[in-house]
Parts: sequence; structure tokens; C-alpha cells
Amino acid sequence: MIMNTNSLDGAALRLSATLLLVGQILYVMVTLLHTGGEANNHAAIFAAYAGSGVWTAVHVAQFVCMTTMLGGLLALFSVLDVQSGTGRLVARLGAASTTATLALYGVVLAVDGVGLKQAVNAWANAPEAEKAARFASAETMRWLEWGTRSYENFTLGLAVLLAAAVVGRALVLRPIAYLMGLAALTYLVQGWLAGVEGFSPTHTVAIVAAEVLNAVWMTWLLVVAWRMPNSESASPRR
Repeated sequence: MIMNTNSLDGAALRLSATLLLVGQILYVMVTLLHTGGEANNHAAIFAAYAGSGVWTAVHVAQFVCMTTMLGGLLALFSVLDVQSGTGRLVARLGAASTTATLALYGVVLAVDGVGLKQAVNAWANAPEAEKAARFASAETMRWLEWGTRSYENFTLGLAVLLAAAVVGRALVLRPIAYLMGLAALTYLVQGWLAGVEGFSPTHTVAIVAAEVLNAVWMTWLLVVAWRMPNSESASPRR
């Protein structure tokens, strides 16, 4: 069933699109401050992580940005407010997947932003006789990060894919839904790659692809939202 665009509240859609776009842009900007290097070269990257003085601040900021973006996605399901049939079930599953993504992302940052940082610090400061054991502990934390990141990407991909299915019910939003679907696929690819090969160059390509697609569809959604009337002005006066 095609959604009646006139039933959408322009103000609410603008809020959702703004949260999505602002969260995505700020996330990219904050992540540029993240200590870089060849992520799968553990000896080199762990040394870089141990020397980072902004590690905790960057990861807290990433959590705030992701919360903002996911808040926008959750609001999008509310704005579309599908009331019946399969669409309603899809919207509810999408909202649940979005919530699960935020919870999993919190776990990712707890492992990465706290656990891994403490492990690499302990390795860097350990006596030579303890280095090997400390390094093994840091690698275990890294592999745990791979696992949590993998499933966080899977749930985020599912959430965006379900949002695309709901958004596509409105004809004016259907082209945006196609881009959302592509973005969702890049998250699913990220989930698979993180699980089988960690933070490889291919994984990085998938991340960049998701960020570019997100920037496009979120901006497009915001432009369309600004052209829509608020619910009060859309309703005829009696």
C-alpha cells in the first residue's frame, strides 16, 4: 500500500532528518580525530593507541554522535507511523533493531574505548618478561571488538533496510529509500568483513561507502522534509 504523503508531518520529518544528518556529519568529524594506522597490524597500532591522549574523549563523542543519528532513525519510524498490516510490523521491527544497535554500539565502545585502551596501556608499560602475555590480552580485546562491531553493523544494516522499506511506501520518498537500501547493504558487508578479517582495507572501503550514501540520502530527506507542510497547516480548517 502506498503511503499518503499528506499525512506526514513536515516538522517531525525535518527533526528526524536533521538528527540523522547532524549525527552522521559529526560522527565523521569526530572519527577523524581517532588515532589512525594499519588497524590489523596489532603491534604498530597498539603502540599508537597507547600513546593517544584523546582516546577516551573521542569514543565518548562517537557515542553521542551515534546516539543522535540513531535517535533520528528511531524518530523516522515514528514520523511514518504505519498503522496497519505488514508495514506496521516492519516499522516495529525497525525500531527494535535501531534500539538494539544503540545497545550494541555501547558495548563496542566499552570494549574499544575502555577495555582495549587499558589493555594496550598495560602492554606498553609492562616489563619485557610480561610483554607477550599483555600483548595476547590486548589482542583478545581486539578480537572481542571485532565480534561486537560485526553484530552492531548487522543490526544497523537491518534497521536501515527496514526503514527503507517503510520510507519507500511514500512515492515522493521512494528514490531516497533505494539509497537507504544501498547504505544498509554496506553495513551488512561491514558486519561480515569485521567478523572474518577485522578492520581490513576492504572494511574501510565499506565504511566510506556507507558514510557517502548516508550523507546523500539524509541530505535529500532533509530537503524533501523542508518542502512538506506541518501537520497543522496541512489539515483544513473547520
